[in-house]
Amino acid sequence: MNSPVKFLLVDDLSENLLSLEALLRRDDLELLLATSGDEALELLLTHDVALALIDVQMPGLSGFELAELMRGNERTRRIPIIFVTAGSHSAERRFQGYEAGAVDFIQKPIEPDILRSKTEVFFEIYRQRQMIAEQRDLLQAQADALRLAASRKDEFLAVLAHELRNPLAALQGGLELLLRKPDEAQAEKINGLMQVQMTHLVRLVDDLLDASRITQGKIELRTSTFDLRDAVVAAVEMARPAIEAQGHALVLHMTEQRIEIVADPVRITQCIANLLNNSAKYTPQGGRIEITVEDGPDAYRVTVADNGLGLTLDATAAIFRMFEQVEDHIGHAGGGLGIGLALVKQLVELHGGSIAVSSDGPNQGSAFTLELPRPELRSDHPVSAGTAVS
Repeated sequence: MNSPVKFLLVDDLSENLLSLEALLRRDDLELLLATSGDEALELLLTHDVALALIDVQMPGLSGFELAELMRGNERTRRIPIIFVTAGSHSAERRFQGYEAGAVDFIQKPIEPDILRSKTEVFFEIYRQRQMIAEQRDLLQAQADALRLAASRKDEFLAVLAHELRNPLAALQGGLELLLRKPDEAQAEKINGLMQVQMTHLVRLVDDLLDASRITQGKIELRTSTFDLRDAVVAAVEMARPAIEAQGHALVLHMTEQRIEIVADPVRITQCIANLLNNSAKYTPQGGRIEITVEDGPDAYRVTVADNGLGLTLDATAAIFRMFEQVEDHIGHAGGGLGIGLALVKQLVELHGGSIAVSSDGPNQGSAFTLELPRPELRSDHPVSAGTAVS
């Protein structure tokens, strides 16, 4: 909403100011009153004024002298001035007024309709200037956003090309070695290495496809009633190779009672597995990862906590954005594209839930908490129709 337009009224007689104020008063107009030129200059230091109505005959600084001072200051030189005068002036005197910066003269006694008509013009001009300034700022913000998006796209494409090239080069090298017909032990080792690279390649492509489908509204949740504990166990098994490869200790805190939830079991499992893989990746060798499953009064909560690299306050706000990676953690990313956590956020929000992260700072570990609403509390959450993805 636009701020009120401000007019400056200057007259050494208080009754004249009150009369002008009564004639001009309206909700979207703020009237600044000054009884001298010096007082007017003080007001102009702190207020942006759309129009100044100045009495010509004032003790101390006259109206003309005040106008000349305003014209000599960069902040106030473009403020329109209407002089209010009680007597008639010669052409030379009026010319002096226009030279001082006047756009018009109003004679006393003031005719209300004339006053309102003349001041309304400057009110509307100022409003239009405000609108133009807002549109300029909006366009500038959009231009900055487009430049940032283009920059991030270029960075992402460079990273993507690099990360796809690595497993493809390894696969090509493996095929060349197999064509040389190595012995059975060597062939088995080469096949194992190729399988690892193929798994990595498939994961990158799957992440990209999921990100694209969600962005285009072409993902559909296949909801059913299931035990949340089963999804957690399945996610642990999916992430176990990454956890064991780093020698991490995994601790699971989970009730023995069934936790019945209505959601897409595949997607919930995917979200939890992504959080576990993230902790495994960004926790130094031999770390500790804990999973806590809670059946709260208003939501189900799954928290994945670690004693890993931790996050700064800025990083906690950025890591759920697509293709965003923490600069200091890139060495631990292991070929990631900064998609995993963004996918978790989008998939959880499709379920009407949320994801949050907390950290005491660098090297203090992190805790990711996934919340899903209970069936009896969940409002119908819109899910985009389209191709079913499982």
